[in-house]
Amino acid sequence: MITCYIVDDEAHAIQVLTRYIQQTPGLLLLGSEENPLLALDAITRGLHQPDIVFADVEMPQLSGVKLAELLAPHTRVVFTTAFSGFALDAFDRNAVDYLLKPILYERFLVSVTRIRERRNAYFSFTGKEEAYCYVKGESRGKLVRVVLRHIQYIQAMQNYLILHLRDKKLITYLTLQELEERLPASGFTRVHKSYIVPYAKVHTVEGNQIILENKAVVPLGPAYRDPFLQNINARLIKSKRLP
Repeated sequence: MITCYIVDDEAHAIQVLTRYIQQTPGLLLLGSEENPLLALDAITRGLHQPDIVFADVEMPQLSGVKLAELLAPHTRVVFTTAFSGFALDAFDRNAVDYLLKPILYERFLVSVTRIRERRNAYFSFTGKEEAYCYVKGESRGKLVRVVLRHIQYIQAMQNYLILHLRDKKLITYLTLQELEERLPASGFTRVHKSYIVPYAKVHTVEGNQIILENKAVVPLGPAYRDPFLQNINARLIKSKRLP
């Protein structure tokens, strides 16, 4: 069962999504709110704990984009908007999807399918000597085994990820945030809003660029630069300690 919550300052929009959720098997509506500030308070205080929040982008008290930034990382967001130009902003905020108003039920079902696929695409790590994971591939129902040390870097492309491996590329429909939460922090780090790299693959850092062992060049975002360099220096110091 996927629990849902609707935040929209238009009563009619709430009515439409309410009807869609109620007639779709496997979805449960926990509540709705026209005031995003009240919705944020209810969700953050635990009065409602939805898996998915359907949030309008443009609201007077608080935009849907800002609301998404304030929600807990495990709460996924589907933006609803009358303007297609907000699509890139939606995916920059790791949104599962965005729905263009007026929302058709057929398009709503596409979004629900994406949500379900993401729930089934979570990484599961195992193995001691050779750490690996299974990730859902492009083909429906297909799980692909990925050896962690074969990952060169991970790149976000709107609503999917590209795992650049040692000898191939793998596409999976996760957000970078979902993947970051499941990768071991000791081995991987976010270096840009669209990139994750393994520490072991970093060869050099030149300005705002990271050059990896396979010669690939990855951008180093300003917001991630200081934490990344601090971690790199700490690992270097630790590796030079005498036993």
